[in-house]
Amino acid sequence: MGRNEETGTIGFIGLGTMGREMARNLMKAGHTVRAFDVVASAVDAVTSAGAIAASNPADAARGADIAILMLPDTPQVEEVVYGPHGLLAAPPSGRLIVDMSTISPVAVRRMHRDLKAAGIGFVDAPVSGGPIGAQNAALSIMAGGDAEDFVRAEPYFRAMGTTITHVGAAGAGQAVKLCNQLICGINIQAICEAIALGRASGVDLTQLRNVLLGGSAASWMLDKLGPAMIEGDAGAGFRIDLMLKDLRLVLEQAQSLAVPLPATGLVTSQYLEAKAHGEGTNGNQALFRVYDRMTNRADG
Repeated sequence: MGRNEETGTIGFIGLGTMGREMARNLMKAGHTVRAFDVVASAVDAVTSAGAIAASNPADAARGADIAILMLPDTPQVEEVVYGPHGLLAAPPSGRLIVDMSTISPVAVRRMHRDLKAAGIGFVDAPVSGGPIGAQNAALSIMAGGDAEDFVRAEPYFRAMGTTITHVGAAGAGQAVKLCNQLICGINIQAICEAIALGRASGVDLTQLRNVLLGGSAASWMLDKLGPAMIEGDAGAGFRIDLMLKDLRLVLEQAQSLAVPLPATGLVTSQYLEAKAHGEGTNGNQALFRVYDRMTNRADG
């Protein structure tokens, strides 16, 4: 890899809640990070930890073994690949690009084709585990793309995650991530409904959660987000807006393949209700406020 077998230089583009922690973990593993984000303060947050600030995506990739993208949605990734100062025209020296965002599988396959024609490897490697997983280098990474490109990217993945799987050809990583988000959304909805029912029944909600965690209803969402729901904390985390984007991608994929997803459609409508009430920038667990409103418990 790169200049030696152990460490390399990474152009890291996209330093939001997840990307910032991922870049920091890459530096902790000994890699050099050249960082870019359209938000200057986001770059400052990683340069203070040792990253080198870059002025645009091409500058971040200059001299790098690999470029890693962690961006909000498909248009931002396409801009970084195809736009002015983009990576198609100015790829990293190692000619490998890894997109760890959650975006359209159709767009991934198009970018893979275009980049491969230019002699550039492209891996779609979305992640699961949220901000906590990003901070603890404990992400689940599901990668699609050519096997040889996955092998080149895998050492970098090991600095950010613990479950690292090559799931198939280009776009397969995104397909698996969309299945993941489908389950997460419906699971959060189920927890909200259980809390709403338990509260109306006069049950102690903390005790309810503890009991459920000890049985077949246990889940990561109940463990990590349950306390915030019970306490009425809608604060920072994986945002409602981002989950709504992911659910949109799920439904687009399902429609293109004629797969009915009625439960996903229902929870998407509830996320839309949350956004309509100004919850878009709140954490994913703010879905519980939909149930507060439906049960006339808006005060929590």
